[in-house]
Amino acid sequence: MPATPAWPPKSAPRLFVPGPLAEGSAISIDGPQAHYLARVMRVAVGDAVVLCDDVTGEWAARVVEAGKREVSLSVEALLRPREAVPDFTLCAALLKKDRFDLVLEKACELGVARIQPVLTRRCVADKLNLERARAILIEAAEQCARTGLPQLAEPVKLEALLKGWEPGRALFFADENGGEIAASAFAAHKGPAALLIGPEGGFVDTERASIRTHADARAITLGPRVLRGETAALAATALWMGMAGDWGGDW
Repeated sequence: MPATPAWPPKSAPRLFVPGPLAEGSAISIDGPQAHYLARVMRVAVGDAVVLCDDVTGEWAARVVEAGKREVSLSVEALLRPREAVPDFTLCAALLKKDRFDLVLEKACELGVARIQPVLTRRCVADKLNLERARAILIEAAEQCARTGLPQLAEPVKLEALLKGWEPGRALFFADENGGEIAASAFAAHKGPAALLIGPEGGFVDTERASIRTHADARAITLGPRVLRGETAALAATALWMGMAGDWGGDW
């Protein structure tokens, strides 16, 4: 006898929707998401759709009605609970829009728990469209099969970030003037952590001095080359996830 096909199939579309979801609940999707399901994915009655609510986890749902402007689904089974990720925050200085978009997208894929945009003296941008930024995170989470979204905070000035810092959370900051070897510092650390990355041009001297004198700050080096802001943020995040995060660590 032929094997029973897996359900939902791996090709089923994935969407983040408002929650919480529950077995047997009905949900109606409209707007761009309905357009995506009906016009792009061309779902039909009975087809599977995977839904995530950023609260309970990932659910299998079945299309009940597929209209051009609205798609109705029935939630059938919990596939995975909302993921647990290491207590890690990426504090990244704002960059030009396309470059910060890349940071948001890839940081989500890498599994960060929180993203805190930071305003420094040399930032070329001074604001962030939070609605657009959240849309980028949702799309990235859908693509990489995350079952939860990173928390996204409003941009905050560096001075306020340091003043309101959570005591005991290690603040690793990439200092172009040097510091501990990042891999060694990350591997030796246990507990809540954050990574602070500066803007194009780096931190000014007064900012660097303020960070270095902070009780929880630890300066790190990311190697012998000068890295762009987006490269530094993503390379260091990937390194942290490999050494101390959920890429095989014992967090």
